[in-house]
Amino acid sequence: MPGSGERIGAFEAKTQLPRLLRRVQAGERFIITRHGRPVAELVPYVVPAPERVTETIGRLRSLRERLGRRGVRFEDVVGGGGQPREALHRGHRY
Repeated sequence: MPGSGERIGAFEAKTQLPRLLRRVQAGERFIITRHGRPVAELVPYVVPAPERVTETIGRLRSLRERLGRRGVRFEDVVGGGGQPREALHRGHRY
């Protein structure tokens, strides 16, 4: 939600940027202030939906190829309600 988050001065944000980035990566948000007035917001990056869809399609294609090299049909795994990991290890001896 815009405008929410811990307030931090610009100087402190500059000197503590690596620490702040780790916290932002974990989901926190910060309002950066200059002389007590909000000037910026440091928030986690959200991948735009079209890029996420393209990425997911690429990962599914890669999975299909890996399954195919093992003689497993992706359609059988998905259509049968099973998990791809189970199909990859079916018949293995441990």
